Amino acid sequence: MKIRNRFIISLLARVIVVGLRLLFLTCRRRTRLEVEGIDPTRDTGDRRYLYSIWHDQILLPIFLKPRNSAGLVSRHQDGSWVADLLRLTGIKPIRGSSRRGGTEAMRQMLDAARDLHIVITPDGPRGPRREMKPGIVFLASHSGRTIVPVTFSCRRAWRIRGNWTDLLIPKPFTRIYAIGGEPLQVPLDLSRAGLEQFTARLQAEMDRLQAEVDRWAAGDEPRTRQNDVRAAA
Repeated sequence: MKIRNRFIISLLARVIVVGLRLLFLTCRRRTRLEVEGIDPTRDTGDRRYLYSIWHDQILLPIFLKPRNSAGLVSRHQDGSWVADLLRLTGIKPIRGSSRRGGTEAMRQMLDAARDLHIVITPDGPRGPRREMKPGIVFLASHSGRTIVPVTFSCRRAWRIRGNWTDLLIPKPFTRIYAIGGEPLQVPLDLSRAGLEQFTARLQAEMDRLQAEVDRWAAGDEPRTRQNDVRAAA
């Protein structure tokens, strides 16, 4: 049953935020960066980036103290509670998708990218799971912002199954692992062929980082430079 009452949706979002904040307080985080100082959970000064994060991991960056960020949320009714959740955690929601309000959403993201980090799930909103779409590369090409690929994994977690992907939720007192990859600078005003080329490069990098962070969560040390050994989530 779909909930359409705005009051109930807002109340549900508040309950979810409180519950997840309490959950994340019990967790610990380990972060490794391939370029020091580019951490989506830390202050980066006046530098702004486009963070590429898989859709199933979206809760992790939201609750790891994001700074100066905006995120794209579907205009579908089901996106209302997600937009409320983002607002409650200090992230500016931008409503739109490839099917509904895509042009307006892209315009808003171009405006927001001047002052904010933009967190994008490039396999959303309808999948396929972990299959890169060119939207984030297009945004980088028109905004001049650098793309930073980020992947997450957990030592112990629940996976809530959805229609085309799942949702990763860390279990209490577990450890969350994050790897930030080398930034990808995209040339301005790419052609269609250029968009496809850089989308394929970003796909390959996200796949590599995901495999590495999963190995790390399983107990194997990653080859990337260590930045943050043990930090509270």
